[in-house]
Amino acid sequence: MVSICLVYSSMFLLFSISLFLISLYFMILDYSMMVEFELLSINYTSIEMMFLLDWMSLLFMSFVLFISSMVVYYSMEYMGGDMNINRFILLVSMFVLSMMMMIISPNLISILIGWDGLGLVSYCLVIYYQNEKSSNAGMITALTNRIGDVALLLAIVWMMNYSSWNFLLYLEYMKNDFSMSLISILVTIAAMTKSAQIPFSSWLPAAMAAPTPVSSLVHSSTLVTAGVYLLIRFNLCMSYSLMMFLLLIGSMTMFMAGLGANFEFDLKKIIALSTLSQLGLMMSILSLGEITLAFYHLLTHALFKATLFMCAGNMIHSMNNCQDIRYMGNLVIQLPLTCTIFNVSNLSLCGLPFLSGFYSKDLVLEFMSMSYMNLFIYIVFYISTGLTVSYTLRLIYYTILGNFNFYSLNLLEESNYVMLKSMLVLVISVCFGGSLLMWVMMKTPYFICLTNLMKFMTLIVIVIGAILGYETSKFSLNYSIKSLNKLNYSLFFSSMWNMPVLSTYMVNYYPLFWSKFLFKSLDQGWLEYIGSQNLYNNLKSSSMFMQFLFNNNLKVYLMMLVFMLIVLILMFV
Repeated sequence: MVSICLVYSSMFLLFSISLFLISLYFMILDYSMMVEFELLSINYTSIEMMFLLDWMSLLFMSFVLFISSMVVYYSMEYMGGDMNINRFILLVSMFVLSMMMMIISPNLISILIGWDGLGLVSYCLVIYYQNEKSSNAGMITALTNRIGDVALLLAIVWMMNYSSWNFLLYLEYMKNDFSMSLISILVTIAAMTKSAQIPFSSWLPAAMAAPTPVSSLVHSSTLVTAGVYLLIRFNLCMSYSLMMFLLLIGSMTMFMAGLGANFEFDLKKIIALSTLSQLGLMMSILSLGEITLAFYHLLTHALFKATLFMCAGNMIHSMNNCQDIRYMGNLVIQLPLTCTIFNVSNLSLCGLPFLSGFYSKDLVLEFMSMSYMNLFIYIVFYISTGLTVSYTLRLIYYTILGNFNFYSLNLLEESNYVMLKSMLVLVISVCFGGSLLMWVMMKTPYFICLTNLMKFMTLIVIVIGAILGYETSKFSLNYSIKSLNKLNYSLFFSSMWNMPVLSTYMVNYYPLFWSKFLFKSLDQGWLEYIGSQNLYNNLKSSSMFMQFLFNNNLKVYLMMLVFMLIVLILMFV
């Protein structure tokens, strides 16, 4: 058990360091490489396997492998009591390989292999703990992602107009072509399902049924970021109207997730909604045309989000699998190192100066302030940032500063040294990763020219959000849970604007209701009466008649002879 975790962790880490160094080399030389070989040729359509190696794909792969190595090492202790840990590690490895396939593919067919691999393995990981809740969560995850898979399949069909699926060769030159416009719309729908944008958001918090190491991997650098990465690659062919639509969807997702997290009590779901908020931010900045900035925020977000989930996993593990933040409190006494790492990651998420999240979030907001955007987008961006700080401080208040409401008899101590080691390695990258990436990635610094008030707007919003989060936490602790739940808006916001109901119950209810009606009235009703049952009755009556004849053949023969004799006598007399 220990050996397989160590082997995979060491292998992933070694590959990660190697790919990072190669990506630096590619970045310095502004070098990219395409490796292509033909698999099959049918008429004029050739099926080719193609790999694109440039600084972006190599850097992303190195980050995915780095986080995966820490997650596998972390799983050695977190999943230590599991009987099927080898299967778990192999599933995680398949998940990482699917992501690798997706990252280095500039070909829609090979992208679909990685894309479907992510969907299939994510289903297997979500239902890893085999119970009804996991089954429901896995089903909604798989079915929502199938919408994106179908959109990608349709994009493959339309790409056949260009006699090849290597989309990088056509994106810029065929931008105004109808087929390419349709392909860009389909790819955007696929990316929206994978990155859980409105109206496909409900699967992301549901996927928290998976083990915590899986959540750490999924929500940082693999499954949910696949959609953002795909749009980064397809950015050249997207029309202005499509990008404005994506900006609206992304900003609304960011606002909705930030608002929902302020009313949630499940520790993992709060962090999941935080991921959703950051994905909305990535989509929004991507739709403003800033590919490098969106990619930069994607990488910095991956670092602190993986650390957050690991800390949450350690807390849940120590508290006998309790995930409700209302039971936690004053954990800084019992779990000081975990709480320190948790705080650093949370402050990085808020955008506190000189942590990794600050470099990307502050730059994103300042770039958006400089762009020629309307007041609505400007306000939504800043309110969403304030809400991020609000739910973060609320989380800190409940877990670290509040009263301890768990069992009186407990044993909370930091004896999980393997988990702590992996968290410490990641928190170092959270502290220094943002500035390091900025020095490496941004060859030309962004020129930001704003007034003093607008320059300090980000910090003002952070402070306002912190005050709001602290005050709402005190308010909700002073009132009983029952009286708080009586507030309708609390339930409405915590259920993500009723999206799980709309996207699952509303979609499923009427088809299931009509199928039951048709089954009762047609399959087991008129069709049964007129069709199979009627046929059965006819066959039965005719066969019984024949059987009667066969069973009484002598009597029937003699009677027919008598009748015949009577007829003959009557005719000749």
